[in-house]
Amino acid sequence: MYLADQWTDFEVLDTGNGEKLERWGRYVLARPDPQTIWPPALPERHWQAADAHYLRSGSGGGHWEYATRLPEEWTIGYREWRFYVRPTGFKHTGLFPEQAVNWDWMSGLIAARTDTPRVLNLFGYTGGATVACAAAGAHVTHVDAAKGMVQWAKRNAELNALPQERFRFIVEDANAFVQREIRRQRAYDAILMDPPSYGRGPGGEVWKLENELYPLVEACTRLLSERPVFFLINSYTTGLQPAVLANILERTVGQRFSGFADAQEVALPVRAGGVLPCGASGRYRWEQMQ
Repeated sequence: MYLADQWTDFEVLDTGNGEKLERWGRYVLARPDPQTIWPPALPERHWQAADAHYLRSGSGGGHWEYATRLPEEWTIGYREWRFYVRPTGFKHTGLFPEQAVNWDWMSGLIAARTDTPRVLNLFGYTGGATVACAAAGAHVTHVDAAKGMVQWAKRNAELNALPQERFRFIVEDANAFVQREIRRQRAYDAILMDPPSYGRGPGGEVWKLENELYPLVEACTRLLSERPVFFLINSYTTGLQPAVLANILERTVGQRFSGFADAQEVALPVRAGGVLPCGASGRYRWEQMQ
């Protein structure tokens, strides 16, 4: 299990009854989480003291109810990096804290290089991984189909006072971008992707993980340089086991170089006890990086 247990500005306080209670800096939020099918460990008063609570509606959406007047956004830090967070209309906050365990892994491999690795971040969202990789010394091409998410990622890069020349931000469908880069014979030393279970690109392109993930990873192998650093796949799709990600990496990325595939659950520790499962990650690294 990859456990993101190095946070100070964030923590999961409790889980249960289909929800999670989290501290984001100074503020405590209660949000849905369908995997927490056990009863909470903390008394109800702890949950009632949350500054905001996201309530689902019968139509599949939901809304926030605020017990405290929160700022529109605030920042939290992980190691030397800082990020903007804010409650959004889809229960998210703009950051997936469990990914910190992958930020550490990627930044460590990048920092071990003496050059400036070129990193491709597909489905880059608000740029947590982008900031971590760039701060470690990489040049990052950040791709996401949502213009608003790319703008958020740019602001996170600016918040960390990182040089603009370390970034290239692209609003485009991931598949279309990869195919274009293949035609241009571009090469990247590291590739990471955080694809959704289902989604649509800016041109109406339909994405369904079960159908699209393997072909995308296979196409991405054509973008790898001769001195690669890593390949990372994240998945939040319920029922997609870590071994599936390891098999995909071995049958695609592993055909180019002799290396190491590993895939595990990703999780966050819970202060009240246990861990919160947060999907899975598949990692590939090469022998030359040992």
